[in-house]
Amino acid sequence: MPGTNLTRNEAQERAALLAVDRYEIDLDLSGAPEGGTFRSATTVVFTAREAGSTFADLIADGVSEVTLNGAALDPSEVFADSRIALEGLVRGENELRVVADCRYTNSGEGLHRSVDPVDQQVYLYTQFEVPDARRVFACFEQPDLKATFRFTVTAPEGWTVISNAPTPEPKDGVWRFDPTPRVSTYITAIVAGPYHAVHSSWSSGERTVPLGLYCRPSLAEHLDAEALFAVTRQGFDWFEEKFDYPFPFAKYDQLFVPEFNAGAMENAGAVTIRDQYLFRSKVTDAAYEMRAETVLHELAHMWFGDLVTMEWWNDLWLNESFATYTSIACQAHAPDSRWPQAWTSFANQMKTWAYRQDQLPSTHPIMAEINDLDDVLVNFDGITYAKGASVLKQLVAYVGQDAFFRGVQAYFKRHAWGNTRLTDLLTALEETSGRDLKAWSAAWLETAGINVLRPEIAVDEAGVITEFAVRQEAPALPAGAKGEPVLRPHRIAVGLYELREGALVRADRLELDVDGARTPVPQLIGRARPDVLLLNDDDLSYAKVRLDPDSMAVVARHVGDFPESLPRALCWASAWDMTRDGEMATRDYLTLVLSGIDKERDIGVVQSLHRQVKLALDLYAAPDWRETGLATWSDAALARLRAAEAGGDHQLAWARAFAATARTDTQLDLLAALLDGSETVEGLEVDTELRWAFLSRLAATGRADEAAIAAELARDATSAGERHAAAARAARPTPEAKAEAWASVVERDELPNALQEAVIGGFVQTDQRELLAPYTEKYFAAVKDVWSGRSHEMAQQVVAGLYPVVQVARSTLEATDAWLVTAEPTPALRRLVTEARAGVERALHAQAADAAAELR
Repeated sequence: MPGTNLTRNEAQERAALLAVDRYEIDLDLSGAPEGGTFRSATTVVFTAREAGSTFADLIADGVSEVTLNGAALDPSEVFADSRIALEGLVRGENELRVVADCRYTNSGEGLHRSVDPVDQQVYLYTQFEVPDARRVFACFEQPDLKATFRFTVTAPEGWTVISNAPTPEPKDGVWRFDPTPRVSTYITAIVAGPYHAVHSSWSSGERTVPLGLYCRPSLAEHLDAEALFAVTRQGFDWFEEKFDYPFPFAKYDQLFVPEFNAGAMENAGAVTIRDQYLFRSKVTDAAYEMRAETVLHELAHMWFGDLVTMEWWNDLWLNESFATYTSIACQAHAPDSRWPQAWTSFANQMKTWAYRQDQLPSTHPIMAEINDLDDVLVNFDGITYAKGASVLKQLVAYVGQDAFFRGVQAYFKRHAWGNTRLTDLLTALEETSGRDLKAWSAAWLETAGINVLRPEIAVDEAGVITEFAVRQEAPALPAGAKGEPVLRPHRIAVGLYELREGALVRADRLELDVDGARTPVPQLIGRARPDVLLLNDDDLSYAKVRLDPDSMAVVARHVGDFPESLPRALCWASAWDMTRDGEMATRDYLTLVLSGIDKERDIGVVQSLHRQVKLALDLYAAPDWRETGLATWSDAALARLRAAEAGGDHQLAWARAFAATARTDTQLDLLAALLDGSETVEGLEVDTELRWAFLSRLAATGRADEAAIAAELARDATSAGERHAAAARAARPTPEAKAEAWASVVERDELPNALQEAVIGGFVQTDQRELLAPYTEKYFAAVKDVWSGRSHEMAQQVVAGLYPVVQVARSTLEATDAWLVTAEPTPALRRLVTEARAGVERALHAQAADAAAELR
């Protein structure tokens, strides 16, 4: 039985038989305040190319009516296992009507129902990617069976209902929307509830597009509408110019919704965004930059993904990589952008994600092999987003930006409202660039793994370069990964940096193609050796980069002295990658960070360094040195908190870093004093979110009990407060707290997705290894049942979040391997567990490297 899965072969067979014309969907949400189920009535008109049979998709509590071409079918006979069997299709037009009772969810899948604790009102939104439109209406759930959709929604009085088409005036509690253009099922949407709204518009010439922002009333004071509209208009201006295709929908709404599983979702004209992006407390500029990237990413999807959609999920990267690349390019290059350094953030964060993902046993080509829905559900990863965007950035450097966007423009015009494969995009780019991209595609899009670029340099006694080459390596793929390591063509720049008056300035730059194992660079022979030679300067290619020993020695002393943020970020990223690979000891990485972070001006880079140092100390440090390293870091964080500019981003970032690692009685006393106001740090506002950060650490160290958590929740009786309180309770260092947290997410299945995620996050504390040790056995005893008994989103949270990653020991690997043999997990479950196992294996290797540093 297929369960809720769908194979690619089944989808291809159905697409060969059917062409879908239109959907009429009637949803009765009037009972949403009580929850349970809602009535869904769907009529779909489609054409069969020949007489035959197929199936429609539906997940429902019950089906009361199935009518095919006027003939009533017995639901008990034709509906089972998420499918409605459709026998006896006639050649030509067919009509299917299905009436069902579908269920509201609390998992972020289908039609999610949330109750705001502030006003006790219900808020609904749909989330359909990948296969969850079928949780709300009967459909043919695959991206290449596009159709028009007309929604009719009955909802309680006083509510607002938003969909892909402009919102009509309701009549007697009923909203009748106009049909959408031809779109895929997964980007249709319904958002309903007593939402707060702010409206504006974007204009170009005589054309105006209405813009809307929505959130719960309890967050209305935090809805910084003008800032959000400004970023949105920037995207409209830049994308319409670069794409040379008008925005394809009648309006553009952005809806900040509660308990969202992802960052955002590109529903056509009705984008849903996690409402944590409405900042309740002071955040650094890096948070605003990340939010802007999300806004622009989803807007780019209106063209790439919604207007033109991949035929099947193996080309998911066409959607996500393109949206990622263009959103960051817009931030970096749009006139008057607030974040012209966006490629620095990309290099330091997104590419680090990609490098990590590409070294896991689950690594895969950018154009992944997606055999069924189970495959794609675990494929929204660093390769699909960040590696794909990195490769697109290199492709732009390879063909030229003008030729690249001319190809994109031709692609949109040629395939508007249709579905495409990779070859369709490459054909358009070949036409505009004049380059043959078949070999490029084979090397970059159809193979897995990452290359390493190292400089080879020889100098004479006078310091003149006598030989220079770029050495390319293709490390073996991780055990279990499919494919073979390959050397790839790279377009890179080599930066020559010299120390001048205390600054590492770029004296020259050479751009070249690297191919094969060794690429000589004769242009550098006869030149005086600079202080730093930086491969992949400007971050044009996707590769791990190493510095030669002399350059590394200079960088170790002067990493903060690059005037530009991008070379600093590249050096930081190289050092971090070396630490993860066991080529740099954790203690040396800590020394490097402490020597250079005070001069790092990019707050996003600073916060990345905070996270990376903490991770390295927790997992990669030799166990007998770990506490020394953590003490050094917590002391350094406190000193920098006190020394930072009052009220500035760096002060806030260091306050959070200190809160994450405070450990001595004196440090914890300070957290408690900052929390109760008996001590202050000049300029530091201990606002709502920072209070929770302090209290959470106090709870995790046994300094805050249930009464303290309850009191803080009373101060912040919001959905965010509930999440923080749940995490703090789970973080408490007692057997009772751990047992209750474990039971609430493993043994019971009642928590909504956001609270489950919070409990898991609080449960796993890296300095509670002994307390958590018994849960390794419990994990392997429970994980298969959790996977089979929960929805994908809820199960994935548990499987990935509760794996015993803090138990860095050979025994953890052995327990995992034994389970993999005996449990015979599904491919998706196997992937999640083997990815987590790889993290422990890497940590063991890094710990050994750090221990060896003691012997130097």
